[in-house]
Amino acid sequence: MDATTLQFASAARDLATAARLRDLVVPGFRSPPRIADAHRTIRRRGPVPSVAVKLRGRPWPAVLADMIEGVVVANELTGIRADRVRAALWLAVDDPAVAQAA
Repeated sequence: MDATTLQFASAARDLATAARLRDLVVPGFRSPPRIADAHRTIRRRGPVPSVAVKLRGRPWPAVLADMIEGVVVANELTGIRADRVRAALWLAVDDPAVAQAA
């Protein structure tokens, strides 16, 4: 199933909540990227990075993966911390109520 704008907005809210709970920078999310063939781009201007993700013609899990990786890259996370944050963000978009309790 292709991603929709409503799914994208909902996922952005869930990821923002999960990131804030972990004291991470919450990037702005937008679609589509300005670079024609890119699936995901990140732009750093000022204190808040912007992550642009292509929705059209892509499966929803691929869009989610790009959004999650955008949060990781925006926060310059590496190693175990990056892995833990990725897992938490996946949980947040899978079941936001469970992620907030964790």
